[in-house]
Amino acid sequence: MSLPKTLAEDVSRNLVMVARLIDEDPEQAYAYSRVALRLASRVAAVREAAGFAAYATQKYSEALAEFRAAKRMTGSVELWPVMADCERGLGRPERAMAMAGEPEVQKLDKAGQVEMRLVAAGARRDMGQLDAAIVTLQSSELASNAVHPWTARLRYAYADALLAAGREDEAREWFGKALEADKDGSTDASDRLAEMDGVEFVDALDEDEDEDDNRTDEDDNRTDGDEDQDKDRTPEA
Repeated sequence: MSLPKTLAEDVSRNLVMVARLIDEDPEQAYAYSRVALRLASRVAAVREAAGFAAYATQKYSEALAEFRAAKRMTGSVELWPVMADCERGLGRPERAMAMAGEPEVQKLDKAGQVEMRLVAAGARRDMGQLDAAIVTLQSSELASNAVHPWTARLRYAYADALLAAGREDEAREWFGKALEADKDGSTDASDRLAEMDGVEFVDALDEDEDEDDNRTDEDDNRTDGDEDQDKDRTPEA
């Protein structure tokens, strides 16, 4: 709204492309975000989009700078968890842990607080503190039977931490609970369960290709044999 109409439309088009491509083609989304940033670097939404595009391509230092800029512009703390995760990406889990104890966390909504808990647990694991990571994830949100958008990811993180700690039976139980809550396929809980149970999936396409290759080899062998037989035959007078 603060931009001239034509410029606003150009910026909007680039932001739309960032949103469309960030999951399937992060590098291309990042390229669009840079265009939007050149056009309107003083718009908070542009800085936030540039931050997420950089985050998706693991450019954590750049992402953190953009998120900080967006936070300064808006005064909102909603980016706090992803900022902390950028610190993890930069190899500074202790900074992520420090952020988990800041007053900003109390200002987050429930989803944001759960996200911060996930980041904090990840930071604990980065520092080799598996038991502390497990305890960090133990919460009323984890114990609740209600399903929220973040439920599957929280249960999955807990299962993964349990498995890393060698608590396989509990891990299997929580991977199952994660799968029950995972309506949109946000985790690979089903694959993890299959892996734990020793189930191996075979790609049907690969099987078909192998069969085609085998048939081709058989055909080649038959052809070679027919040619040999033709050579052995005595020409008729």
